[in-house]
Parts: sequence; C-alpha cells; structure tokens
Amino acid sequence: MANTSSRTLRLLSLLQTHRYWPGTELADRLEVSVRTLRRDVDRLRELGYPVEAHRGVDGGYQLAAGAALPPLLVDDEEAVALAVGLRMAAQGSVAGIEESSVRALTKVVQVMPPRLRRRIEALSTATVPTVWGAGPTVDAGVLTSVAQACRDEERLRFAYKARDGEESARYVEPHRLVSLGRRWYLVAYDLGRHGWRSFRLDRLDGPLGTRERFRPRELPADDAAGFVRQGIDSIVPPLACEVVVHAPAGRVRDRVGRWGTVEEIDEGRCRLRMTSDTLDWPAMALGSLGADFEVVHPPELVVHLRDWATRFTRATSAHE
Repeated sequence: MANTSSRTLRLLSLLQTHRYWPGTELADRLEVSVRTLRRDVDRLRELGYPVEAHRGVDGGYQLAAGAALPPLLVDDEEAVALAVGLRMAAQGSVAGIEESSVRALTKVVQVMPPRLRRRIEALSTATVPTVWGAGPTVDAGVLTSVAQACRDEERLRFAYKARDGEESARYVEPHRLVSLGRRWYLVAYDLGRHGWRSFRLDRLDGPLGTRERFRPRELPADDAAGFVRQGIDSIVPPLACEVVVHAPAGRVRDRVGRWGTVEEIDEGRCRLRMTSDTLDWPAMALGSLGADFEVVHPPELVVHLRDWATRFTRATSAHE
C-alpha cells in the first residue's frame, strides 16, 4: 500500500479525472478499505479541496462543480511539460486559444524558479517550430466538450459532415481524442451504426452531453491512434516518399524526428523515407533540412516541388 501522502495525491488525481466515482470502485483503485478512503477524503477536505460525498448503496465521491480549488502544485518536470504544452498550443491547430495560450505561458514562466526558466528558454532557442500552413482548425469549445465526455464516460450527440459532404446526427460513446498530424479525431462507439468509428473534429458540430454514463467497451485495436491510422489507410492510401539527402544521417534525423525514417548511406549522405496523406508535409520537411537532395520516388513529389519552386521564384523576382 502506498504511503498516506502519495495515496492522497493519487486520490485527488482520480477525482479530477472523472465527474463521479462510486466509493467501492475508488477504494479498489487505491487498494484500500472504504474506511481508509473516508479518512483520505477528510484529509483532502482539510487541505481545502471541496469533495462531495453521496450516501447510500450507490454512494460515492466527486469534486464540487465550480468550486475554487487551492493553488495547483506541480513538480519540476510537470512545470516544464506545462510550459512546452502551452507553447505548442500557441502554434497549434485549435482555433481561438492561441492568444490565451500565450498569456498563460507568460504567467507560468514568470513564476518559475530561475533554473526552470533557463530550461524553457534553452528549449525555445534550440527548437525550430513547424509551420503547417492552412490546415483545418478545431473550435476550442468543441475540443473541450468532447474531451470532458471522454473523461466522464458520458454519451454524446452531435452533427457530423462526412468526407463526401453528407450530414448526419450521431449518438456515440466517446472513447479517446487523437491528435494525428494536423488533425484531431474522436474515437467512439457509434450507437446508431453499432460499430466503432473515428470522427474528424473539424467536421463535428454542436456536441451535447446527454448525462448518460456508460461502461467502456473494448476497442478493436491496440490503441486509439492505431485505430485512427487504420481508418485513414483504408480510405486514402498514404504517399510513400524516398529521398537521398546530402547531409549526415544524425542531422537529418534530428530535423524530421518521428515523422520519417533515416538510413545512413555514408558520412555525408542518408536515405530519408516519409509517408503522408499529402505532399505538402514532405515538401516542408525537405525545405527545412538546409541541404541538397534527390527525389527517388514518387514522381508526383518532383512535380509538387517544381510547382513550389515556381511560386517561390515569382515571390522573389520582384526584389531582384
């Protein structure tokens, strides 16, 4: 059994992940008796956390809605992760939160001790941001509403526009949100179609919680991201690109990260392979390398790069 302080933090974490926890289920998760759970709840109340108790056979606990919580305490690694996440949000694809993310990031960095502030500043200096261009954006309200339904295991209704433009009303059991490439997806069990589906959030409108809780079903995949990838691959075959880059493999690997695989040819050259549902991403990645390269395949990438080169030449010709 965990010590009292760590168990109390674990209890607080669990209470923050669900709107309501049955008492017996919460005690099982903490591996303690119901009596010990009541003592831990009392300890949280003494610290100022407003935990409500519901009596009876189906009794349980939840944090009071809308209550002002005590200041949030985070360790060093969590503080750095929070700052990195806010920085990404300020450059991300969720509409309406860019400015608020910048304001929140400023506040977080200001209250950090100097040693952590230096880590954040070093990370900012050493990182090259990726500019995705005009990709689909997601309304922040839609994102948070769907995320809360996933967290609370609450059935959800919304309007959805399919890839072919067909509109429909959906009634689902939300499972997970997945951020993949430049898009957000909801993985859910569609009660109207009796099967698992993935929904692009930029095509989803008016999500409405039903206050109906459900018992989670088993996802027919190893994880939610894998399920989304399977669906994408079955609709749009990914474009496989192969390029020989005139730069050391380590340098190229640092630039492209997990978005490509790099194989060393010799000290000054490497083979870069990427897959994508559009040629824009490989073009941007190759442009960021700062090195010469030759396209092995597909020929469509050559045409795409030539088109980009023509536009760039036009943009700079007026300044010659």
